[in-house]
Amino acid sequence: MIKKIFIILILALLWSCSSTVDTSNMTADEHLKYAMSLYNDEDYQKAVKEFQAIILQFAGSAVNDDAQFYLAMSYFKQEQYLLAAYEFSKLIRDIPASPFVPEAQFMLADSYYELSPPYPLEQTYTKKAIQEFQAFIDFFPVDKRVEEAERKIDELNNKLAQKEYHSALIYERMGYYNAAIKYYGLVVDTYHDTKFAPMALYRKIELLVQKNRKSEALRDISFFLSKYPDSDKINDIKKLQTELVASL
Repeated sequence: MIKKIFIILILALLWSCSSTVDTSNMTADEHLKYAMSLYNDEDYQKAVKEFQAIILQFAGSAVNDDAQFYLAMSYFKQEQYLLAAYEFSKLIRDIPASPFVPEAQFMLADSYYELSPPYPLEQTYTKKAIQEFQAFIDFFPVDKRVEEAERKIDELNNKLAQKEYHSALIYERMGYYNAAIKYYGLVVDTYHDTKFAPMALYRKIELLVQKNRKSEALRDISFFLSKYPDSDKINDIKKLQTELVASL
């Protein structure tokens, strides 16, 4: 039994060695073709090594940006998003004339998008994703992926708004009403086009009324009526406006 296992291991080792491709005498194009075959076969770990070798061996060649882009994509496919982001940004910085730059810019943003955590956690990657998607839109406004970039920016902004709205709710529940008013206002001012903005403004108005800050409440009611006329709270806001005006 042990002898059979030993033979199987030797055969596996020989097969592994025989399957190794000697790239030392390949041209840049040949080496890239081999690396791409690994990438297309989803053997991303081996592809990474070959793309790295091409970048080192054929620096400045016509295939350099291909290798750089697909090196980054190999990391992305393995969900190693930080490494992917680094390699995409390296292509954008070092080879700005490459035809891969628009896609690299989008994938740079998408790498940070994948790193964006749930809203209660620290949101540095969320903000980076928004920044890079916006850069993509600014530099490549006619690209077919602009619509997707805009949709993802909206999604990420909603996440940031939710985080601030949740903070305001916590302050309100703890009885820290001035802090709650501040954070609700931050949601409205910074994320006014998200679904959390009218929710935050409504809560802010209620707290202002509770604190007897009627003039501020009326000012925010006017803004609410003009900005969010389709809100499900619109009738409550109108009723509150009538009551406040009558009490002055």
